[in-house]
Amino acid sequence: MMDIESKRRILQAVEHRRAERRRFLRYAGTATAMAGGLSLLAACDDDDDGDVVTPTPTPTPTPTASSGIADVNVLNFALNLEYLEAQFYSFATTGQSLPVDMLGGVGRAGAVQGGRAVTFTDPVVAQYAREIAYNERHHVAFLREALGNAAIAQPAINIGGDAAGPFTAAARSAGVVGSNDTFDPYASDENFLLAAYLFEDVGVTAYKGAAPLLTNPTYIDAAAGILATEGYHAGLLRTALYSKGIEMPSLITSANRISDARDSLDGSSDLDQGITRDGNANLVPADEDGIAFSRSTGQVLNIVYLNAASTGSGGFFPVGVNGAFVTSGPA
Repeated sequence: MMDIESKRRILQAVEHRRAERRRFLRYAGTATAMAGGLSLLAACDDDDDGDVVTPTPTPTPTPTASSGIADVNVLNFALNLEYLEAQFYSFATTGQSLPVDMLGGVGRAGAVQGGRAVTFTDPVVAQYAREIAYNERHHVAFLREALGNAAIAQPAINIGGDAAGPFTAAARSAGVVGSNDTFDPYASDENFLLAAYLFEDVGVTAYKGAAPLLTNPTYIDAAAGILATEGYHAGLLRTALYSKGIEMPSLITSANRISDARDSLDGSSDLDQGITRDGNANLVPADEDGIAFSRSTGQVLNIVYLNAASTGSGGFFPVGVNGAFVTSGPA
């Protein structure tokens, strides 16, 4: 059950994040004069530069003890994924890890293996990368603030771009590179976009799948806000890949193969779509009603563990994730 003090911390975290974001975007706006980058960046903004609007506090919920525990478990599962995404983007944009004071908590703490800065050649892609990195870092901070002492520690994460790393394993399995070739996500703008695409669509379906599991209105609101941001990220990456793919068709082919590979890992259901369908752009993967797909915790872990079988570790999490949901296998 969440008490008044917990609610207060969550609302304070929201306001702190919005204030930091406004300061960041003002600075970025004066430092960068690229119209194309800024126009799409504005579409990803979740606030304007006007007066701060303080959210109306939700009446304190009264979930049962069991539902309260379930909410904490769901948010901690999401925190595992946010650690992974935030570390990938942090290394890609700065060459550095998240600070140590953002990584501790309950469970087995682990370090990050691999990761380095991308030497971006397209300034617009670089701007996108920095924007997403900023968001993902603050998702980690927000979830940790909301969970308080219940927040899990960062588990061991592998984001290496070497021959033995998970990106290469995923790319080989998808047919993006040959069986003896290496896929380095930090080697080029295009490789970075493909690697980010691997994560972002999974994040959207993970939050969508978690929605029915939450009972606390404040947690539901927080998760919905993160889901919306992840949706913006996914749409941005799919758009960037499709646009670049017009002159580099192999990029579209690779993105579609990654989609097929994700589908091969998460069970028999078709929960993924490439960035083209029937020769046309497919920038919003959704069902016939225009609704995004959902994945269970097990299906999400199938993808990040890079294993279609039931297992407790592998891929990007070499010793598994922390929390209550740790085993892959479609539910």
